[in-house]
Amino acid sequence: MKTSLAGKGALVAGATRGAGRGIAVQLGAAGATVYVTGRTTRAERSEMNRPETIEETAALVDEAGGRGIAVRLDHLVPDEVSALVISSSWKSRYQAGG
Repeated sequence: MKTSLAGKGALVAGATRGAGRGIAVQLGAAGATVYVTGRTTRAERSEMNRPETIEETAALVDEAGGRGIAVRLDHLVPDEVSALVISSSWKSRYQAGG
């Protein structure tokens, strides 16, 4: 039996590629709204200059049946991480297990 995550939110750090991308897509397949974070966007490449972007991951989440929201941030910068977690859009919708 597949668990439905419709109406639930998830935050996947490092979702630009690899395991993070795979987790984000599977959460989307279960119907979740998924905030996908990473440093590489279409407009701004990370210093690693990888071809994958967080916008692509968000689109894959959408295609899987969820809602993907791309958020550019550097996980090594605490203020950027804090700003996302305490943002009103995230907090008001998904706090305490949503």
